[in-house]
Amino acid sequence: MRIAAPALSLVCVLLSAVAAQADRRVAFVLGNGDYRTVMPLPNPTIDSTAMAAKLRNIGFEVVEGTDLTREGMTAKLIEFGRKAQGADIAVFFYAGHGIAVNGVNYLLPVDADLKSEMDVKLGAAIDVDTTLDQTMGDAKVKLVFLDACRDNPFAERIRSAARTRSVTVANGLAEMKSGEGTLIAFATGPGQTALDGSAGGHSPFTRALLDHIATPGVEIQQAMTKVRAQVNESTRKQQLPWGHTNLIGTVYLNPAADGAAPTPAALGPAVATASTAPVSSEVELEFWRSIRDSNKVEELDAYLTNYPNGQFRSIALARIASLKAAPPKPEKTLPPGVDPAVTTAEATQLTEDRLGLKPAQRRDVQRRLSGLGFDVSSTGTFGPETRGVIRRWQAARGYVESGFLNAPQHKALLAEAQPVEEKPVVRQAAPRPRVEQPAGQMQPAGRQQSSPFDGAAGAFIGGVIGGALRR
Repeated sequence: MRIAAPALSLVCVLLSAVAAQADRRVAFVLGNGDYRTVMPLPNPTIDSTAMAAKLRNIGFEVVEGTDLTREGMTAKLIEFGRKAQGADIAVFFYAGHGIAVNGVNYLLPVDADLKSEMDVKLGAAIDVDTTLDQTMGDAKVKLVFLDACRDNPFAERIRSAARTRSVTVANGLAEMKSGEGTLIAFATGPGQTALDGSAGGHSPFTRALLDHIATPGVEIQQAMTKVRAQVNESTRKQQLPWGHTNLIGTVYLNPAADGAAPTPAALGPAVATASTAPVSSEVELEFWRSIRDSNKVEELDAYLTNYPNGQFRSIALARIASLKAAPPKPEKTLPPGVDPAVTTAEATQLTEDRLGLKPAQRRDVQRRLSGLGFDVSSTGTFGPETRGVIRRWQAARGYVESGFLNAPQHKALLAEAQPVEEKPVVRQAAPRPRVEQPAGQMQPAGRQQSSPFDGAAGAFIGGVIGGALRR
């Protein structure tokens, strides 16, 4: 039986639609920022929340987590691995602290407390290579985005603990090679550190990803070219994303309606609005619940960016207007000559080590803290007691609390006026009472009282003088 041409065309269209619906798209999205033993990061959870919403809007099933411990990360990764088996596209996005030890990259749970190479390799951190192989190895296309090249807060601890063997601890992540069908993208180049962005917003890398990877009809490698250009420009050439690609075909995270890439003229306002419209009210509701109690304008703006016509748009706009109308907090008065960045600059073990404080200088810090009312023993060693006192001093001054010092904070402490010690009052002795002498005895002028040693002393001096004259 022959099928007419129009009917055959209809069948092809229907088959294409079924095939498109059959595509399995799975993503793992994690943002770790609330670290317990080092300085917290303000933006990873905001980054991951926005990324999860963006991927859901273009048809991904997302396994999502924020501020997970080692146990929590393992559970989420196992769930992702099961869902990613045989997937057409699997996406892995991580924002938070990462570390490279001897050329191997690790992701850090929020409960990580790394003091040595042994801590890293015996399970306190997540091995990136093993994780990607176990969770995404069976997917046809694998896309990995690592916004984890932030300055490593554990590097100095691990280096100082390695006394008997050579340990290489990089400031950023180490280079990785992608396997077939894989794209790996880092926030910056190997061994370099990436910027975290303004507190309460997005990192430059995640911001660029959100702007480009879901553009309708744009192939992923073209999108990454735009991501690199945007990050390079927004950071004034301080940061350039790096990646390694081994894709064997074109990959579209958000294909155009007809399967072809549209021309720039075709991307009018209607297409732009459609690309950001919510696919499911449940997804929008989940996003809104995650930020509805937030006092950060950036998080409310993120909702409006993803849902410009969302059902909570008016509430979000009202909240933003209210937050912007609130009176600004009074600025803190800093000692003369102190950099205003002292209130936002991070202080870690590494920044304190860079100060090179000798025991005498550490005692000086302790004495100054005590002088300001933060009592601490002047031992010349910064133990738990001193760390707690530094943290209280930082909180009282509005600095970022960490228990460690950096150069601006140390300078601010030295510039703080110490309380003036009161000089002891010297009282004049009361005049001795005059002793009346018996009649017939004369008291030498200026003497009011005799001593039992006066006669002996006089006889001794007289004898010495007499002897000298007789010679």
